[in-house]
Amino acid sequence: MQKQTCLPFLLSLLLAAVLVSPKNAVGQELEGEIRYLVVNNWTKQMASLDYISKQQRERIAYMWGNRSEWKTYMNLYFSPTESKYVESEEKAEPDDEGGYSWRKDAFYLKRNFEKNTLHDVMTLIGKTYIIEDSLYMPGWKILNDMKEVAGHVCMNAVWEDTIKNHTITVWFALDMPVPAGPERLCGLPGLILEADYNDGAKVLTADRIILKKLDKELALPKKEKGKKIKEAEYQNIVREHIEEKRKAEEPWFWGMRY
Repeated sequence: MQKQTCLPFLLSLLLAAVLVSPKNAVGQELEGEIRYLVVNNWTKQMASLDYISKQQRERIAYMWGNRSEWKTYMNLYFSPTESKYVESEEKAEPDDEGGYSWRKDAFYLKRNFEKNTLHDVMTLIGKTYIIEDSLYMPGWKILNDMKEVAGHVCMNAVWEDTIKNHTITVWFALDMPVPAGPERLCGLPGLILEADYNDGAKVLTADRIILKKLDKELALPKKEKGKKIKEAEYQNIVREHIEEKRKAEEPWFWGMRY
């Protein structure tokens, strides 16, 4: 059994240190770009749905073909006080007739750690929303394991997302004290370089880190389209959609990100 270290007071001290001194071991300001390889495992995502029968899973699997994984790239731009997470223009795998082709929906996630705010734009169930609110922090439990990710020594932490029924294990870099990460994951005393949803159903791993002075990468578009909502409204939309799909015995992630 893994030994867990859940110390909110210690974590708050570490986060305070991040904002005071966001520098690496040689004293350089931490600013740049991370590319994540995102591997979605269709079989494991379906297996995580406890409300769908075996017959229904087999029927859906037949409809979607026999490919179990697909890969994409995502980019995280970060500075000592801000981050922005967007879809990458690079392709992780070639286009072919057997691959998946998705219509690009509006999607970018902005965090301002200095002002304690979030600004997320995403499409949920066919509608585009602009989520503006105070910064939402997952309730992390820091563990005591370590491993190397993209050349950086990382420590792990776990969070139970009770709305989507996700167990998310992440690895954050001890030498990169910026509390940013991919997707809506943040709030740890180091950049999150790897995230594993439900034991491999979805895995994001940093495969390229470029430290550089950013120009306009962290800026928001001058014009945005979508309905403005708060974090609580966003979570209610997700919760209600999942409940509807549960009753219909259909995968909830057909209408939103896993």
